Amino acid sequence: MESLADKRERLIKRLIEEGVLRRPEVINAMLKVPREEFVPAELKDHAYMDSPLPSLDGQTISAPHMVAMMCELLDLKRGNNLLEVGAGTGYHAAVCAEIVAPLEAPENGRGHVYAIERLKTLVDFANRNLQRCGYADRVTIIEGDGTLGYLERAPFDRILVTAAAPRIPPPLKIQLKDGGRMVIPVGEAYSIQDLIVVERTGENFKEWTYGGCVFVPLCGKYGWSP
Repeated sequence: MESLADKRERLIKRLIEEGVLRRPEVINAMLKVPREEFVPAELKDHAYMDSPLPSLDGQTISAPHMVAMMCELLDLKRGNNLLEVGAGTGYHAAVCAEIVAPLEAPENGRGHVYAIERLKTLVDFANRNLQRCGYADRVTIIEGDGTLGYLERAPFDRILVTAAAPRIPPPLKIQLKDGGRMVIPVGEAYSIQDLIVVERTGENFKEWTYGGCVFVPLCGKYGWSP
């Protein structure tokens, strides 16, 4: 039978052939992070299907192609200070950590991932997954309202939002560093949304739509009501 590692390599190869994966850093990160360790135990055998999978409390883990696409759009760099809104199971944060804070980089040259999650069950699940897979020193999970950002560690070079907002939360724009980039789905809950890329230059923000997507609703003060 094909091993999970073989399935991972086959999926990554297909995403490269389809043009979804391009940058070596993103390809390497997705080859390294074991997605099967970030899904519920009963779904491990399905970890390398290129589709979302259910996680806990009615939430989902994004499809691998969407993780790849968002990482590519973020243009992540080693040393970046990254905010993720919607930590989920911790998988996307781990992929980002492999790029911004690779172990081969000197400690003072590593970035960090701060991931906010509002659901306590997912905070605990993500922390266990990240600890087991060796990412706990590079990813910090914070329980809270992600639409407020994380002022304690702002500004951020990159902001990744993995749930759909009715509009871009103002605190996230404020906490984006000059020259920084944010990727966020915006649109109606449980419908087709727009994947928006935001770049900040001084006090100006340039936005463009990359394409359609479907994410669970972003809940919070500047999102949808839980």
